[in-house]
Amino acid sequence: MSAEEEQTRTPERMEAEIEQTREELADTVEALAQKTDVKAQAKAKAAEVKEGVQDKAEAATASLPHDRRPFYVAALIGLAVAIVVLRRR
Repeated sequence: MSAEEEQTRTPERMEAEIEQTREELADTVEALAQKTDVKAQAKAKAAEVKEGVQDKAEAATASLPHDRRPFYVAALIGLAVAIVVLRRR
């Protein structure tokens, strides 16, 4: 900022700049807090993996005989849950 701009700053302009800086700081703090929340990241990843496995299980069982589909779907979901649980250890 030049010396001329510095002299023409009004209290209202300075307050607006301060408010903008506060908002930017709040956004930065929130982003850092999200990055350090390992538990939330793990839950999100587990949900993502579970959804992917369910999609693949549904696709894989589409070609199976209709009478055995529930068994295969349950087995694949159980396998996915076991994988997620074992990865957490």
